[in-house]
Amino acid sequence: MPQSLIGYSNILEISGDIVRVQVDQNGSKDAMKVRLGDLAEIKQSMRRRQLGQVIRIQNNVVSIQVIKGTKGLSTGATISFIGHPMRTSYSPNILGRIFSGAGDPIDNGPDLSADPTIPIDSQPVNPCKRIVPKKMIHTEIPMIDMFNCLVESQKIPIFAASGEPYNAFLARIGKQADADIVVFGGMGLIFDDYYMFRQQFEDTGVFSRTVMFVNLASDPIVERLLTVDMALAVAERFAVEEGKRVLVLLTDMTAFADAMKEIGISMEQVPSSRGYMGDLYSKLAKRYEKACDFSKGGSLTILSVTTMPGNDVTHPVPDNTGYITEGQFYLREGHLDPFGSLSRLKQNVIGKVTREDHNQLMNTMIRFYANSREAMKKQAMAFELSEFDKNLIKFGELFKKRFMDIQISLPLEKALDLGWETLADCFAPNELLMKQSLIDKYYPTQKS
Repeated sequence: MPQSLIGYSNILEISGDIVRVQVDQNGSKDAMKVRLGDLAEIKQSMRRRQLGQVIRIQNNVVSIQVIKGTKGLSTGATISFIGHPMRTSYSPNILGRIFSGAGDPIDNGPDLSADPTIPIDSQPVNPCKRIVPKKMIHTEIPMIDMFNCLVESQKIPIFAASGEPYNAFLARIGKQADADIVVFGGMGLIFDDYYMFRQQFEDTGVFSRTVMFVNLASDPIVERLLTVDMALAVAERFAVEEGKRVLVLLTDMTAFADAMKEIGISMEQVPSSRGYMGDLYSKLAKRYEKACDFSKGGSLTILSVTTMPGNDVTHPVPDNTGYITEGQFYLREGHLDPFGSLSRLKQNVIGKVTREDHNQLMNTMIRFYANSREAMKKQAMAFELSEFDKNLIKFGELFKKRFMDIQISLPLEKALDLGWETLADCFAPNELLMKQSLIDKYYPTQKS
């Protein structure tokens, strides 16, 4: 016998975006049973209907997170439970489309209500279905491709303080990366940043293979929690069912964590470090662990932005993120910091799918740049500089100009060649301390 939708009107409390309602779980056997994660329909009147999500069940009291916010909602509303979790549209028709954090199209495009839908919450991938990452995603950004490779199925954040151009940097990666599909999830964006992402993707011709889920700063904070899950659910389906190489871009995961904190406070949960809930780590890990190289399918790679309030890397969000992800890109003063940045999977591709000189060239250039920083300190303190110190300082200036600027765009092969030219501009072959076979093959002879 089909289960019926029963309306409950015994609303006990409305707190923030949370509605608590008393239900009768032991009532009619044909009534819909309430489960965590299920959708609820909230009717204020025939014209005013909203959706919510069940986030807690205590005996007969159910807490519902209202997606569009509770503004204008009264305790006289009626609540019915639909019996399935939140779903979003999934079909080839969603490519080139823009959705809100609640999954509604906001680009004035064709209606997608007849398209298939998928649940936005799924379990992590079975480890037996994963394979060891071994393919590189080329971004044409030298500080990534050459020094901290982005590997398919990697989960890696961009750590940045407020004021850094992290959104512009993320957009550049999205339009230059050699991925089949780009899925963008924006949380708490101001309109200018949203418009910038859209224009960048449209102007460079990647919009037709891009799906955007956008939560603006003026939108309900509950949508920020859904935006990530919708983006990852769609990306996972493209990777598993169609074998696509999918790159997921998320900004800003700190806004996502702040939304969780605000919901937790409304739920009267006991806060942990700096007001964040104790499950911050598990909530972040649940999303990041969606990154995977599927044994029978494509791959899902996650590149996110994590802003650091006060430029504090020990803040709970970047601190927890660092334990989950496989490295980080550290954006500082408009440059990718070669010392703060790290890709723990780069050894899977460097020298294996890239040129033979990649590993030694990368290590040599970082060694010389570190030494150039020491030489600059000696110069600042008015110590006498040797000729080698002067060459180190020259190298440091060239390295920063030719590689560290995030506006530079170079294919990997040209970046490697430029690396050799930069070394030859400053040092003799015998000063490099590299394999002689590599020096003989790649060192520019006109510089020797």
